[in-house]
Amino acid sequence: MYTDNQLFQKGICHFCCAAEAVLRVRMCHRWLLAEPAVRVEPEYYRANPPAESYLCAAPFLHTAWRNRAIRMLRHDLTLLGLVAVLVAVSAGAITAAVRETEEVAAVVAPFEEELAVFERPAEFEFLALAPALEDLEVIQGAIRRGDTLASVLARHDVPAALVHAIDRGLRPLFDFRRARPGHEFRLAQDGEGGLIEFRYQVSDLEAYLLRRAGDELHAFHEEAELTPKVARIAGVVVSSLHESVVQLGEHGQLANDFSDIFAWDIDFTRTVQPGDEFQILYERLYRTSDAGEEYVRPGRILAAKYHGSAGDLSAYYFEAEEGRGGYYRPDGRSVEGQFLQAPLRYRAITSRYADARHHPILKITRPHHGIDYAAKRGTPVWAVADGKVIYRGRAGGFGNLVKVRHPNGYVSYYSHLQGFAKDVSVGQSVQQKQVLGYVGSTGLATGPHVCFRVARDGKYVNPARVPGPLGPPVPQGAIARFEVERDGLLNGLRGGPMVATQEAL
Repeated sequence: MYTDNQLFQKGICHFCCAAEAVLRVRMCHRWLLAEPAVRVEPEYYRANPPAESYLCAAPFLHTAWRNRAIRMLRHDLTLLGLVAVLVAVSAGAITAAVRETEEVAAVVAPFEEELAVFERPAEFEFLALAPALEDLEVIQGAIRRGDTLASVLARHDVPAALVHAIDRGLRPLFDFRRARPGHEFRLAQDGEGGLIEFRYQVSDLEAYLLRRAGDELHAFHEEAELTPKVARIAGVVVSSLHESVVQLGEHGQLANDFSDIFAWDIDFTRTVQPGDEFQILYERLYRTSDAGEEYVRPGRILAAKYHGSAGDLSAYYFEAEEGRGGYYRPDGRSVEGQFLQAPLRYRAITSRYADARHHPILKITRPHHGIDYAAKRGTPVWAVADGKVIYRGRAGGFGNLVKVRHPNGYVSYYSHLQGFAKDVSVGQSVQQKQVLGYVGSTGLATGPHVCFRVARDGKYVNPARVPGPLGPPVPQGAIARFEVERDGLLNGLRGGPMVATQEAL
């Protein structure tokens, strides 16, 4: 039996143990709800191992423990109710103090066991690193005339630091100074504004991507794989070659490619007449997707024939070496000459080579030793032959001028340019059809055009009559193979599958 004083001390012991257990549950509950990075185990548990603290009848009397309990009670009123219940339980325990202290430990132990097996699942750590779908912010749009990527993203309140990171990350693959109107973009960010993925689409077939993987950004270049199929198209010119090809249901680019093959023989803008005939054997490029095959655009021309006012012309594609091909006439001679017929794709010839012409601005009559090609402002102007740039700059009435020296004493002039190509400088070697500048109206000009001139040994000559040597023929050791491939292409040109209008576009 116990004395009254012993009974009172026993009851106090029960109350302290039960109160401590409740406080432990509450503090562990808060610990479990906290993020792993901010969990801090209470100092009390580190200083007082559970197995010892439950058997201690004095912790509640310690000042540190009492202050801790009071602070928690002040901030969590739910504990107030729990303490009231514990007081009632303790009063009953005083009248039944004959129970041994070990029984109290047996009642409290299950709390510790239950807490020991309740651990935060490993999946929670992964989910904490990946943003939820609803937290993603997606911005998409297109580059418009006069835009830069930075200006477009700034309109969407994208921070300058993120724009710089995108530019720096994609710079090894794409220079955003080459951004053009019509290019599209898509930016995905997490809830804190961090980059998840940036996609920059330059065409239906090509895109550049920047993706985050952990703490790093990785750049990718995507190109759609195209499958070629051989087809044939033939027709009669009504007004222009370009219009005739489009009316047959094919892209106008095919007409441009056809013109380029015979550019040394025919100026298709001024020479082609209604009634002229053409035949083209070429590759049509298809893209395969989940929706099936989709026609994208015309590919390489394999064989071409033209019959009209400028004569009869034919050309066949042949690779003398793998990966290095060109167009040749039926006898193996190259279709390429030293000089192209024109330095650009123009709309009209507004003035021809003449020894006397009334100048529209100066109002005097003087020689015009060139050909004026009118074209849309900004149209690319290219070199008519291989050579070296000997002048690039302003030149009085010529405005912005580029001069290129060619073999055999020839020099070509390109004047009234709006601006120069960035990779063209004095002393630089240029190749035939390399862009030199862009159509403008600088100097003495009434509108956008290019005055194209050619001089030989210091004297101007008519550019339309400049002769020149042909390119190299088919190598002697490849003549037999060329003849076999030529005959096969000729048969395809005569009887290949015709393009149907509804199939092409």
